[in-house]
Amino acid sequence: MSSLLIFRIQLVLGYVAWLLVFGAYIWPRLRSMDTTEAHRAIATLHSFRFFGLVFILPGVVSPDLPASFASFAAYWDLATGVLAMLALASVRIRPLFLLFVVAFNVVGFVDLIVDYYDAIQAGVPDMAGQMAAAYAIPVIYVPLLMITHITAFYLLARSRLARSRGAVSVTA
Repeated sequence: MSSLLIFRIQLVLGYVAWLLVFGAYIWPRLRSMDTTEAHRAIATLHSFRFFGLVFILPGVVSPDLPASFASFAAYWDLATGVLAMLALASVRIRPLFLLFVVAFNVVGFVDLIVDYYDAIQAGVPDMAGQMAAAYAIPVIYVPLLMITHITAFYLLARSRLARSRGAVSVTA
């Protein structure tokens, strides 16, 4: 089996496995939480995105890993992690907390989409072994990150819809 095929299978199965775990255990808990607490839980997971700096750490990944992929992935992961930490630190100041929640989710989502694009353009799936120990990030960690970004956007939209409905019922 080619490296590319193995990588694709593992990436797809990473999404399948996390969607099963998410549907059975995580989503029911998030759905039952207060929206702020749900966003805190998601921000806590994303606060570890500083780990993405491993893509530019000599000796951990191959120097042959395309810099066009590695640098963007590393620094945007770092930015996402810092924004998630700022969200957690500002939870008592609701407008600031929500600003950081939106920011880390937008930055993190864009990061993952661009990383997928850059990886394909640079041929990273064909040379997945160049990621060495960091190989686990795209096949195990990234699917959960993407799923939780989408969940955070859903929670933000649901919260906004609930607020607008409340405003309509108050004025009606």
